[in-house]
Amino acid sequence: MKCYLCAKMGKDVDAVAACIVCGMGVCMEHSIYEPTPVWKGDYPVRLEKDIENMRRILCQPCHEALKENW
Repeated sequence: MKCYLCAKMGKDVDAVAACIVCGMGVCMEHSIYEPTPVWKGDYPVRLEKDIENMRRILCQPCHEALKENW
């Protein structure tokens, strides 16, 4: 799998992970690995504090979108 964000820029870089929110393949440069809130799958989307402080991998666009709602 290749990094989607790199591919959009014309680069050929292998992905090292998939975003836990959207599933996009991301390279080390475009992945964000940090504790994130738990996303409840209901609508409207609710974010709840993760009491275990589990770290998850997100792509940059999903990280930015979730940060707006933390």
